[in-house]
Parts: sequence; structure tokens; C-alpha cells
Amino acid sequence: MMTSRQRFLSVLNGEQPDRPPIFANLTPQAAEKLSNAVGVHYEPPVDSMLSTRISHPNLLTTLGNDCVGIAANAPDDFPTRTLTNGLIENEWGMKFKNVGLYNEFAEFPLAHAENAVDIENYNFPDPFAAGRYRSALETNEKYGDTHGIIADLETSFFETAWYLVGLEKLLMDMMAGADYVPVLFDKIMGINIDIGKKLIEIGADMIWCGDDFGSQDGMLISPELWRELFKPRIKYMFEHFKSVNPDVKLAWHSCGSIVPIIPDFIDIGLEVLNPLQPLAKSMDPDFIKSNFGKDLIFFGGIDIQELLPHATPEQIHAEVSHISKILGKNGGYIIAPAHNIQDDTPVENVLAFFEAAKRPPQKAS
Repeated sequence: MMTSRQRFLSVLNGEQPDRPPIFANLTPQAAEKLSNAVGVHYEPPVDSMLSTRISHPNLLTTLGNDCVGIAANAPDDFPTRTLTNGLIENEWGMKFKNVGLYNEFAEFPLAHAENAVDIENYNFPDPFAAGRYRSALETNEKYGDTHGIIADLETSFFETAWYLVGLEKLLMDMMAGADYVPVLFDKIMGINIDIGKKLIEIGADMIWCGDDFGSQDGMLISPELWRELFKPRIKYMFEHFKSVNPDVKLAWHSCGSIVPIIPDFIDIGLEVLNPLQPLAKSMDPDFIKSNFGKDLIFFGGIDIQELLPHATPEQIHAEVSHISKILGKNGGYIIAPAHNIQDDTPVENVLAFFEAAKRPPQKAS
């Protein structure tokens, strides 16, 4: 039987593993319930914009994850903090309101942006601030010899931009050609290129970039505008990451239906596509595997909208086996929920997912 790291690397190298490697993530509430249920000490979330992707590694590897996530965390001089008015502020200046399960945006610090000067005058985070890579270094030291290491760089520039500006304003200003938009994209992209290169140097086997470009039914923006604003920038990022380590694998996360731009991603060197949201239009596994399986490794594909929270454990076993059989045919599949497992998912269903995922898949008929 393969080790977790062997299993993950075999998929990245185009080989057929004994079973698809697993990489699931949890919301903090789901992690705490699972920790109590299986008798594992609850690990508090890491202070990071990408906290859910890199937190709770002991619990998740105990359950069956073959990979662990690393990312940049908040620096020593600017941890995420609660202000006197109750709002939560991070180092980017974004402010949130705690509404229970999630924090919702309360203030967008660049909502006033109208021109390039507004961006140039803003105080952006330092990618090399003291303490920035503490959690990544510790995680790699603990798990790097035994598990796959995935460097998370989601919200690569589009999502972070709208977190700063507001989604409606950014989309309108993109269409109108506001001159601050490319300046903002390039500033965020430059920060994340520096972060990504450092995470690769630390030991990442795969760098998991991402921005959501799709909705349940189609693209959030036109493919033509995407090719103008995003494709060349993503290509530029990919080139920088490969310059650090030509063997690092390039992954991209985009929720929703993004079929029109998958060939564009392949054209600029994408190797791993995530999350394959199965209920989104045209993202069903048979279609994706048959049309793009020769060019891409698939990462995700297990529904969190209906299957994991509402199905029986028996139904979860059957569906996980079905998806693994399709996407894992001839290798090329990292099995994962299509997003973080949410607090509405019963503990027995999470355990059923891991039990099913750890079984070698049957051959596709």
C-alpha cells in the first residue's frame, strides 16, 4: 500500500495510484464537532485569509487526508483583530461583522477608489512581514516527509480586489474600463506572486491558485473580458511559479460553471482543475473527464450542496465510489469535497465520505 505522499505524488506525475489521494477541508464549527466525535484535540484555526484550507491538519490527516495545506498567515505586527465597535479587521483593512457561522463584509476599504492614485496611495500588506510563513514552515516540517504539500493561494487577485472594492463596484468598473482596475489587479497579483514563490521554496508540491469566475449557471463575466483581463495575468503568475521549481504543479480553483474558459486555462499551462462543482451547469464528471481528462488532473467533485449534508451514509458511499470511478480512471484525480465541509453536514456523513474515499475505486465500465 502506498504512503500518503507517494499516493499524491503518483497522481501529480501522471501515474495510477492505489486509490485517489484525499484532501478535504472543514469550517471551524465542523472541525470542532468532528474533533469531539473522534477524540482528537481541537486545533484552533490559523489566522489567515485562507484559514479553512490550512487549519486542523492533525484531525484531517487522522481522518484520512493524504495532503496538508500551507499558506501565508497574518504577520506578527497585524493579527486579525476585533475593534471597539465589534467589527473584525484584517491586515488588508477589510472589515467584517460576525453573524454566527461566518463573518460578512461590513466595510470595503477601497470602496472610494476611482483612479490609479487611489491604489498607489493604499497601504498594502508586506509579503515578507515578520511571522508571515510561521505556520507554513511548521506544517511543512511536520508533514512534508509523509504527506503531499499543497500551497494555497486562492483569491489570487480578482476576489481580493472585490474584497477591497466591493463586488458590484468592481464588476461595473471593469466593464467601464476604470484605470484603477488593472493597477489594483497587478498590485495584488505581485504580492501573491511573492507569497507563492516563498511557499514553493518552503516545499510545496502543488500551488493552488484561484478566483471564482463562475456561478451555478454560467460565467460571472464574459469569456471575452476574462481573456482580456485575467488570462495574461494568470499566465504571468504561472511562469513565475515554474521559474522557482519547474516540477511544481499548477492548480486553479473556481467555483461554478466555467466550461468556456477551461481550454484557455489549459493553453496557459494549468495542470490541476478545482473544485468541479458537480451541480453547476455542465460541470458533471463524465463531461469534464471525457473532454478535458487528457490535459488536466481533477481535484474535487464531491457535492457539498446536497450530497454531504442531506444524503444517508450509504448514499454517500455510493456517490463517492461513482465519482472516483469516473474521475479516477487511469489516474489524474485528487478526491475532495467541492468546497469546505460545512457545519450543516452530520458527523456520520463526514466519516462516511472518508470511509468511501479510502476504498480503492472499482474500474469504470
